Amino acid sequence: MSRLTTPELTDIDVKTQGTLDAIAKQFGFAPGMFTTLAANPTVLEIVMGLQGSIAKLLDAKTRHTIALATSHSNDCDYCSALHGYISANLGGMSTEEIELARTGGSTDPKRAAVARFSQQVIETRGQVGDEDIAAVREAGYTDPEIQAIVTVVVVTLLTNYLNNVNDTVVDIPGAGA
Repeated sequence: MSRLTTPELTDIDVKTQGTLDAIAKQFGFAPGMFTTLAANPTVLEIVMGLQGSIAKLLDAKTRHTIALATSHSNDCDYCSALHGYISANLGGMSTEEIELARTGGSTDPKRAAVARFSQQVIETRGQVGDEDIAAVREAGYTDPEIQAIVTVVVVTLLTNYLNNVNDTVVDIPGAGA
């Protein structure tokens, strides 16, 4: 059972309900995480704003790979399930690619490097070594793209932490929860 209070739908203001409706339309269902965040509309707005901003960074499969690797490294079952759903149903990633991304890999060498680098960012709390930066550069990422990778990791960390603190019940279709 989740540890933070999820507001009743009748207690959510019209603007916030509009945001929740847009999320449900985008995903095809309403992930409970967002309803819980609606208890603080400013937090929901921040999360949605950050999600919208990172959509401008890198390509979608790379962002999904980063989110999957980060969520797995943070033991966030909710985000791992949600990003798995998004990657498969909206991002065109195969089950194999999703599982590889979670464990720091990919069949694509460039995405494998970004998955490993993302996990190094998590494991070292950002104190990556010169060899880690060299490896991601060698895979073809530029310094501005490395900044983008770190940004996607940190935005994913935010939702990982929110869901880990809440112990959000996994309500993702096909997640087996």
